[in-house]
Amino acid sequence: MKKTLIVIFLLLNTLLSRADEGMWFPQLLQQLNIADMQMRGLKITAEDIYSVNKSSLKDAIVLFGGGCTGEIISKQGLLLTNHHCGFGEIQSHSTLEHNYLKDGFWAQSLKDELPCPGLSVSFIISINDVTAQFNEVLKEGMSEQTRNEKIKELASQIEKKAVDGTQYEAKVRQFFSGNEFYLITTETFNDVRMVGAPPSSIGKFGGDTDNWMWPRHTGDFSLFRIYANKENKPSAYNEENIPFVPRSALTINIGGVSEGDFTMVYGFPGRTQEYISSYAEEMTLNTTNPERIKVRTEKLRIMDNAMRSSEQLHIQYAAKQSSVSNGWKKWQGESKGLTESNGLEKKVMFEEEFNSWLNNNPIQKQKYGKVLPALQMLYSSNRPYISANNYYSEAAYGAELLAYSLNFQGLVDISNTTQIDQNKLATEKNKLFNTISDFYRDFDLQTDKKFFQSLLLMFDKNVPDSLKPIYFIQQRVNFNGNFEKWSDYIYTKTIFKDSVTVHKFLESYKPGMSKKIVNDPAYKLMESIASIYKLNIAAKVNGMTLELGRLNRLYMAAQREMNPNKKYYPDANSTLRVAYGNVKSYFPRDGVKYNYYTTLDGIMEKYIKGSEEFDVSPKLLELYQRKDFGPYVFNGTVPVAFIATNHTTGGNSGSPVLNAYGQLIGTNFDRVWEGTMSDILFNPEICRNITLDIRYTLFVIDKYGEAKRLIQEMDIVK
Repeated sequence: MKKTLIVIFLLLNTLLSRADEGMWFPQLLQQLNIADMQMRGLKITAEDIYSVNKSSLKDAIVLFGGGCTGEIISKQGLLLTNHHCGFGEIQSHSTLEHNYLKDGFWAQSLKDELPCPGLSVSFIISINDVTAQFNEVLKEGMSEQTRNEKIKELASQIEKKAVDGTQYEAKVRQFFSGNEFYLITTETFNDVRMVGAPPSSIGKFGGDTDNWMWPRHTGDFSLFRIYANKENKPSAYNEENIPFVPRSALTINIGGVSEGDFTMVYGFPGRTQEYISSYAEEMTLNTTNPERIKVRTEKLRIMDNAMRSSEQLHIQYAAKQSSVSNGWKKWQGESKGLTESNGLEKKVMFEEEFNSWLNNNPIQKQKYGKVLPALQMLYSSNRPYISANNYYSEAAYGAELLAYSLNFQGLVDISNTTQIDQNKLATEKNKLFNTISDFYRDFDLQTDKKFFQSLLLMFDKNVPDSLKPIYFIQQRVNFNGNFEKWSDYIYTKTIFKDSVTVHKFLESYKPGMSKKIVNDPAYKLMESIASIYKLNIAAKVNGMTLELGRLNRLYMAAQREMNPNKKYYPDANSTLRVAYGNVKSYFPRDGVKYNYYTTLDGIMEKYIKGSEEFDVSPKLLELYQRKDFGPYVFNGTVPVAFIATNHTTGGNSGSPVLNAYGQLIGTNFDRVWEGTMSDILFNPEICRNITLDIRYTLFVIDKYGEAKRLIQEMDIVK
């Protein structure tokens, strides 16, 4: 009897743990999840989380800049997201005279808030299932190309009808590998201004060393504000615009968290692959991740050396370095987690069960029996092209000057037409003029030469000549394989070497000068790379992707037929989702236990004076020594971060982490390194999301930034 109870307890514990997995449709919570969520501690209703009939939490959540999440924290459109999400804007406003990356930025009034051209945020208005409409036109036996054309045609009709006569936008998105379709209606605001950001010594404390790691002490937040016209409608930037009044703003709770507390992450997770085959996972583990990591290791070495050499280069390459490093370290953790969790073996075991199910179900075997063998063959036969694609995208396009030169291809095409359209020519020239300052502001010729020398050599060594451009091979021979001499020639002779040369060239440009572009050594090399990539690599990979679409759709449908009682969530695709779990410490490896929270004390323990990653500003040191913590104190210090069992991924950066009452308790900004494989395999034992405690955010705004005007906007409870 005792043994039976132990087995039952272990089974229940496993089921509860597995409940942490999932990125759920907010509009289906009432149908699928609300009972489980309330059992785990939730105190509000499904309609409080998502509603189209009244104000709900969804109305305070935005897609920030296309790749992150943000949340509204005041009735004046004040927006909170991660420091790394706002990093590009912070960098773009930084100069040697006003280095906001180094010193931070706090707008003292509305008029001091800085415009961010090109930055937008989008609210979800509604999400509607339109699968039935697509099922009427998508027939079995249809070719994949025809199917995609039908989808595109019908989607366009549905989208247009949904927003006709409104300021909204609409997009039909596919889910469950194309087995379901949803119409997502949004409202986008393009006047977004930077309000506040801590210095990098807070916002990036720990740097690459601590990235994806726990325990974590990074104050990863930044503040923006949405502006609208006087009718509270979206508007392009205008000095007359006023702060946007949102439908909903989050209440902030500084009461803190304890082990076991319910938490909920509400945001726009980017991409997961929970339902892929073992063949796809094996490709990731043994080919794609190792190759991408290898190239980025070299790219980061070059960037780091450049950034250490001068403050100007540090500003220029800060955002690029952060972007490159993030994927580099994530892929390492993903591979490590999949290996240690026996992820590939688990996929193989599932496929054995799948085949057994097929063998016992003749109808399903007839329908799905060829799917796994076809997937195996597809990945096996395309491995050389997948590998080449990795090196083309990561290495061949790694020298920025070469990639920039391709922007002039449109000018060449227009110039070489029989009858030149002067309006098109003028438009193209103006477009190119507009790219000059943006590109060269963050470009350094000597650093880029090093990219060329190292990355093109790596490309050469790892891609067979049969998959390289003939021109590339000829030039390699001409320079006797000396990539340093080759780069000296290109970077001396090219018209793209600096902004002044490009500007003068465009000012005097006439159609007959297109030969100067075509024969430019940078353009000629990059055009040959792009052409052969498009012809030999991209065409093959795109063909594979088309067939994968068909096979994965069948495989996904089969999995749902095999387990009809299981609650399935669709893979992440940058659409609004809810994940939920509980605050929980964890054991990443034998003999190691990590507590569920970190504090300001830990920052001081890591502090290394003068360190690029672990230095602490004098002002923060002074606040700590005086114990001037305000209402954000907990056990004599300030909480910094905590971990929980929510299922998150890229795109959830900046997502609000909410308590049982739907109140903001923190901002999601990372995952633990050992659990980054959750994009492919969720392991409840080691997968944890990392949240910046709202008390540390407010402490920095209030005490460090002295931006009390922002604190006064917020609805704060305890």
